[in-house]
Amino acid sequence: MSSRSADGRGQSDPYAVFRPRRGRRVALTMAVLSLLIFIVGALSLPWVDPLYGGWGVLDRLLLMSCGVAVAALLWRFASIRAVPSTKGLVIRNLITTRSLEWAQIIRVQFGGGAPWVSLDLDDTDIVAVMAIQKADGGFGQAEAARLSALVQVHSRPR
Repeated sequence: MSSRSADGRGQSDPYAVFRPRRGRRVALTMAVLSLLIFIVGALSLPWVDPLYGGWGVLDRLLLMSCGVAVAALLWRFASIRAVPSTKGLVIRNLITTRSLEWAQIIRVQFGGGAPWVSLDLDDTDIVAVMAIQKADGGFGQAEAARLSALVQVHSRPR
């Protein structure tokens, strides 16, 4: 059974993980390309020549490790997500991971010049949810609406 609705844009499971589409594809593609370019580049450079210089083993390893570092950063960007549950929302952004209870979230914002959703919290803090991005167009808007609906459902007094 698919988690997509009939139109292919929305989620039928309100607790499905929020992930960006376009940014994730680009980051994963660039991570693979980064590894390939740096490794092929390191292996194809001229070896050390006593008369003319060149690249030694340590130079090559350093160049390859730069490719691994770039790929790791891009992988981290591709792994951003927001995981909703009945208890709250776990937001994994580029650098930080934060767990919130539904009661802490006052409002969901997805407007203005911000590239992703922002949450207003009861302690006046604002938290970015990079997993829902404007670059995803209609899909991003539908995901923001789904998050807003989850906040409304869980903020109701019982």
